[in-house]
Amino acid sequence: MQPNTLKNGARRAPWLVILLTAGVLLAGCSKDKEAAPAPEKQAAAKSADKAAEKSAPGKSGGAKDEKGHNEESGIKLSPEEIKIAGLKVEAIEERDVSDVVTVTATIQANQDRLARLAPRVPGRLVKVSANLGDRVAAGQVLATLDSIEVGEARSAYVQAETEARVAKAGFERAQRLQAEKIVSQKDFIRASAEQDKANAALRAAADKLAMLGVHPKGDSVSMFPLTAPFAGVVIEKKAVLGELAQPDKSLFAIADLTTLWIEANLFEKDLQRVRVGNEAVVTSTAYPNETFKGRLTYIGGVLDKESRTIRGRIEVKNADGRLKPEMFASAAITTGSSKKGFSLPDTAVVLISEQPTIFVQEGERFEARPIEIAERLQGRVLVKAGVAAGDPVVMAGAYALKARLLKSQIGDSH
Repeated sequence: MQPNTLKNGARRAPWLVILLTAGVLLAGCSKDKEAAPAPEKQAAAKSADKAAEKSAPGKSGGAKDEKGHNEESGIKLSPEEIKIAGLKVEAIEERDVSDVVTVTATIQANQDRLARLAPRVPGRLVKVSANLGDRVAAGQVLATLDSIEVGEARSAYVQAETEARVAKAGFERAQRLQAEKIVSQKDFIRASAEQDKANAALRAAADKLAMLGVHPKGDSVSMFPLTAPFAGVVIEKKAVLGELAQPDKSLFAIADLTTLWIEANLFEKDLQRVRVGNEAVVTSTAYPNETFKGRLTYIGGVLDKESRTIRGRIEVKNADGRLKPEMFASAAITTGSSKKGFSLPDTAVVLISEQPTIFVQEGERFEARPIEIAERLQGRVLVKAGVAAGDPVVMAGAYALKARLLKSQIGDSH
C-alpha cells in the first residue's frame, strides 16, 4: 500500500504547487488594488496640497496679520518705483466737513441782462453790422433799416421845427414893438400864443421820433439804426440783408455774460437745509479741476408735483467768459452747518470694476480697498464707509497703482 500512496502523492505535487502559486499572485493583486487610490481621491489630494501651499507663509493669500489683512496681498513696489509713480501717502483723519447740498444744474444767461432786439416800426434791412458771437458795446449799431413811417415822422419834425422858429421870430418882433407902444396888447398876446402852439407841435414831433426809437437828426430821412442797449455778446441773429423786419420778430439777442444763472432743481427733502444767500461752489465738466464761486439768489415758490423738486438759482461771476449758457454743471450749496467725516481728494479714488476704490499702504505693499462715497464736492469726496482713522491712504498716484493691479490680474488670467 505504501508504494501506491507515494505514487498518488507524487501525482498530486505539481497541482498543489500550481494552486499555491496562483493564490500568492491573487493576494498580491488584491493588495495592489487596495494601495492604488481612485482618480477622485487623487484629485482631492492634489487640491489639498495646493491649499496647503497657499496657506504657507511667502505665498499670495498666505498668513494674515493681527488686522486680518494678508501679509503678502496687494502690490509691492520698490522705493524707486514709488518715486517714479509719484505716490503720496497720508494718514487719513476724521475732520469737520461743511454740510452741503449737491445738485445738478444747467447754466443759463442772466435773464436780467438779456435783450431781444426788434425795430419798433416795419423797415427794410439795408445794412447788417453785427454777426453771431460778436462782442458789442452799449449803443453800438447792429443794423440799419429804411422805414416809410420813420421818414414821415422825421418830415413832420422838420416842419414843426421850422414853424417853431417862425413863431419865435414873430413873438420876438411883437415883444420889441410892444415895448415901443407900436402894437396893441391883443397882437402881442396872439404872437405869444402862436409861439406856444409851434413849440408844442415841435415837442410832439420829437416825442413821436423818440417812441420810434429814432433820433431827430440822421444821415437820411427814412433810415434809422438798431443799437445795442448794453455791452454784451450777440447770442442770436436773425437779421438778413434786404428782408422786411417787423416789430414782433427779433433780429438780434444780446446777453451780458459777465454774470450767469445756474438753474438747479432742489429736492423737497433739502428745502429745510438751504436759504437764499447761501454760498455755492459750481463745477463744470468743461473745467473739471476748477471751481466757480456763487450765491443762491432765488428759491421757487411752487413745487413740481411730478419730480418733487423746486427751482433754485445760483448767480455766478463769469468775467473771463469761460462758462457758456446751456453747459451742464454741478453745484454744492453750503448749508452753514458741518459734520464729522473722512474727506479725500478725487485723485485718491479710482474705479475698479465700477467700484470706487482707494489704495492703503500695508507695510511694503499697497492694498486695494473698496469704499462707499457719501458726497462729491469741490474736487473731494466724502467717504461713508471703507476707511478708518489713521489708515495710510495713497492721496496721489492711485492711477499708477490701478494700472499695475490690472496688469497683474491680466497676467494671472493667462
